[in-house]
Amino acid sequence: MKIYPSLLKALVITLSFMAVSCSQVQTDGEITVILNADIIDGSGEDRFRGDLLIRNGVIDEVGAVNPGSYPDARVIDAAGRVLAPGFIDLHSHGDPLKTPRFDNFLAMGVTTISLGQDGGSPNTDDVSGWMDRVDSVQTGPNVLHFQGHGTLRRVTETPQQPDLSDEKLQEMVSLLRSSMEAGSFGMTTGLEYSFGRYTTMNELSALGRTVAEFDGVVMSHVRNEDDDKVEDSIMELIEQGRQSGVKVHVSHIKIVYANDPSRAEDVLHIMNEARDQGLEITADVYPYAASFTGISILFPAWATEGDFEQVVAERRDELAEYLRNRVNMRNGPEATLFGTAPWAGMTLAEVADSLNKPFEDVLIDDIGPGGASAAYFVMNENVMKRFLQDPFVMVSSDGSPTMRHPRGYGSFAKIIQNYTVEGDLLTLEQAIHKMTGQSAELLGLSDSQKVDTPRGLIKEGFAADLVLFDSNLVQDMATFEEPHQPAQGFDWVFVNGVPVIENGEPNEERPSGVIRRK
Repeated sequence: MKIYPSLLKALVITLSFMAVSCSQVQTDGEITVILNADIIDGSGEDRFRGDLLIRNGVIDEVGAVNPGSYPDARVIDAAGRVLAPGFIDLHSHGDPLKTPRFDNFLAMGVTTISLGQDGGSPNTDDVSGWMDRVDSVQTGPNVLHFQGHGTLRRVTETPQQPDLSDEKLQEMVSLLRSSMEAGSFGMTTGLEYSFGRYTTMNELSALGRTVAEFDGVVMSHVRNEDDDKVEDSIMELIEQGRQSGVKVHVSHIKIVYANDPSRAEDVLHIMNEARDQGLEITADVYPYAASFTGISILFPAWATEGDFEQVVAERRDELAEYLRNRVNMRNGPEATLFGTAPWAGMTLAEVADSLNKPFEDVLIDDIGPGGASAAYFVMNENVMKRFLQDPFVMVSSDGSPTMRHPRGYGSFAKIIQNYTVEGDLLTLEQAIHKMTGQSAELLGLSDSQKVDTPRGLIKEGFAADLVLFDSNLVQDMATFEEPHQPAQGFDWVFVNGVPVIENGEPNEERPSGVIRRK
């Protein structure tokens, strides 16, 4: 009987796949071969058809691989599906000691998450010890640590001091330096929040210089994202970069209340001018028109610090008027959707109706500035789209496994589904570049001088963080009503060469921990 080469190859593939279909994780010496893939390598360049060999968690070959040379390998026939680097989430939330698998991120193809955002990192002065504890429990995705500026203030017992003494500032600098030495990737600020709002440029520049010593990045939830304040807030971040020499990055870039996409052009122009003058400035964005944070965002600073009951007793009418005006300016009580019990899934308007009282009284008497978190429908999708198209803006989720916002379960799938398949905002190559190679370059993840194993690209010698999918089948399932619905369509997801999703089904593997920056 004559056996044709093509049939022989197919037979080898089939038998090899059958032989390893029950294998669990990739250990030293194990090999995975992926054949016939549409490879989008994360560089932004056009896709190409090829095979890939994974050995010991690292991409060993890209191009043409003969599976017959590896009789014990796990073999996957991609059958023309897209093979891309695992996605890198530049702005993530969660506690790896409580939810180490982070299935919400893995299900949408995210293989690396960035924790410690908005100025809030694990509340410890021993970052190295925290990293060791995370390594001991092992995680699904790779974890990056950022030192939170607010945490530095908390640990040094200076949370609400507008002017720091030289001694306290040096204490913060010392803690930040030890964090960077432990392997942190930079510092984050949350200047709109209680610990960050007192910060001066002297403090920001001193801390920025420390991050710059390690070639890290400062990521900032800027001081105010409102339409009439956002430009000044970004200019403050730019000034921090100028005075300290540090790379700066705008977290979840947005303009609250802006409905004209030209406003995005105004903000991008400021950033481009700074870039023309030699500053390294970038940003990330998530694909939703609603933000999510604590209800304190609605309250004035003078009501959130100190004794709230005393404020209410002495200035109740003033506070009620402020809340009434602010909520109405933010598209009214219908635009605030609670994400915490006992009102999760209800708008502020619905809660007020159920309690038969004005919404401002609900905020004062029944909730208070620390009593809830909510989604706020205060953004315009066209403005967000313009940001997403900018070549210096990358992708994040700003999500977590627990918050009641769909971004934590759907962001990366939504980018593919809504803006490459169903729309023409980006090519798939552009979208994947923003979610992988470009983010890796910003962080230093793709530089072997900065991390033990580079990642973020499909390239020989890089970590085998990979996603295999048919872009037409990728679906963002999460909604504001049902925010914890995992994304669908990612058939295989590998972290460090280990499949954490196999044939569309999650397993229990936790093949990673903390990546430390050299």
